[in-house]
Amino acid sequence: MARDKNSEDFIGPIRRLLVGVLVLALVGLFLVWRIDSPRVERLRAAAIDAVIPSFDWAMAPVTGAANLVSDFQSYQQLRAQNQDLRRELQQMRAWREAALQLEQENAKLLDLNNVSLDPKLTVVTGVVITDSGSPFRQSVLVNVGARDGILDGWPTMDAIGLVGRIAGVGQNSSRVMLLTDTSSRIPVTIQPSGQRAILAGDNSLNPPLEFLEDAALVRPGDRVVSSGDGGVFPADLLVGQVALGTDNRLRVRLAADYQRLEFLRVLRSQPHERIDDPGNLLAPEAEFFGPAAINPAAMSASELGDG
Repeated sequence: MARDKNSEDFIGPIRRLLVGVLVLALVGLFLVWRIDSPRVERLRAAAIDAVIPSFDWAMAPVTGAANLVSDFQSYQQLRAQNQDLRRELQQMRAWREAALQLEQENAKLLDLNNVSLDPKLTVVTGVVITDSGSPFRQSVLVNVGARDGILDGWPTMDAIGLVGRIAGVGQNSSRVMLLTDTSSRIPVTIQPSGQRAILAGDNSLNPPLEFLEDAALVRPGDRVVSSGDGGVFPADLLVGQVALGTDNRLRVRLAADYQRLEFLRVLRSQPHERIDDPGNLLAPEAEFFGPAAINPAAMSASELGDG
């Protein structure tokens, strides 16, 4: 007990002494901090430089949170910019497709203008507005008709070769029966042999040649043009090339691009006699069977009396 009392008697004064020293130090620091002197200012700056860096660890959470907020804002800006760029890319792709289509149309129109034809032939260019092809009929519609002076039977071409003929005229549109249609029959000439034949449509892209004069003179790769026989088509219009089919029949690989018919030229062919009354083409029956056979009106009155 005596020892504990002695320890308290010894620690008490020391504690009071330390408290007093601390108070004096704080008062002195306050006084020094308030003194307006260059030397004291340098001292204060040196103390601040020595103490402040040691508080970086305390500011780390605040600095990290600030950086996180800044990064999130940057991410939002990047996301918005990415969305804008995606929209612009989609628009650019649409414009690119439109430019490619216009370029193709321009190339086809240039090809149409570069095809050399008989100077006597004039043309009307139309756009294919619909394809009414079917397993039993091959035809397309073009946006030129009676208002443009189109007549039935006029041939049509694309940028390269013959496509078909007009088989129906409306006021603002016309139907074109393709060479591949089963109802299509046109006379052709095979060069260089000069053999004549009939190109008969069979709903395939390579219609066969029929009624060849001498098939032995025809070779695959020979040029096929319209013959002009019968006044159906003008002569020397390119049709295609001879090819040997899988059925060993001579067929024609058509020059026209039937897979991409967009523009067609209707040729104003040479004027030909129009048939308004097909019955006038038939000769009188008396020429075949005799006047007394079935034509009583041609018999004289005496002949009728004798009968």
